[in-house]
Amino acid sequence: MSGAVEPPTPQTDRRSDRLLVNGVELIADHSGALLWPDRRLAVVADLHFEKGSAFAARGQFLPPYDTAATLDRLEAVLARHAVERLICLGDSFHDQGAAARLPAPIVRRLRDLTARHDWIWIAGNHDPAPPEDLGGTVEAAWTEGALTFRHEAEPGATAGAVFGEVSGHFHPKAAVRVRGKRISAPCFITDGRRLILPAFGAYTGGLNVLDPAIAGLLAPRFQVMLLGRRQVFPYPHSALCL
Repeated sequence: MSGAVEPPTPQTDRRSDRLLVNGVELIADHSGALLWPDRRLAVVADLHFEKGSAFAARGQFLPPYDTAATLDRLEAVLARHAVERLICLGDSFHDQGAAARLPAPIVRRLRDLTARHDWIWIAGNHDPAPPEDLGGTVEAAWTEGALTFRHEAEPGATAGAVFGEVSGHFHPKAAVRVRGKRISAPCFITDGRRLILPAFGAYTGGLNVLDPAIAGLLAPRFQVMLLGRRQVFPYPHSALCL
């Protein structure tokens, strides 16, 4: 899932990985994780553990390493940053039987991580009842400070509201033209009141942010942050293409 894009860094008057949502300064990590340093909090969306095994059960083979690869990347994020609380924004498991298909070594790793962090599983549409035996706390949504965290953005949720909104679900990606070439990558997307995270899972596709399903949720002049190998790249709405 990690973006392979390395376009030139556009002009910006602040660090390219910083974004402001409802007055809260956050960091968009190139891994696809969101960081709130003041709260020692990290957020990831759409891990889709065991998507490979779900496809295999339907006769469509995918290499069965997606959960391990996703967990490797998540552990790397937690190791690089002083994270005390992790919020998983739903669809952490590809389906309701995914937890039962987890290999024993993955179960042990997950339980170790949930024991060492304040871990919150937000219920998603793929996993409306995340398994409680892996540790952590299951919530329908979570509000902290000036932000509410949920799986899927709710139309009108930020209009006149006290809280900004952080969500996942759509697996957003964006495309720009750089030196005549079209470059596409997963991205963060925000209008300053609402933020939608890219999917963190290894086997996840994406929906272009100009699709009405995404664009219709945000103010017209939203911006995106494309995931690169070592950093994120901010672009305004005017730079985007289909």
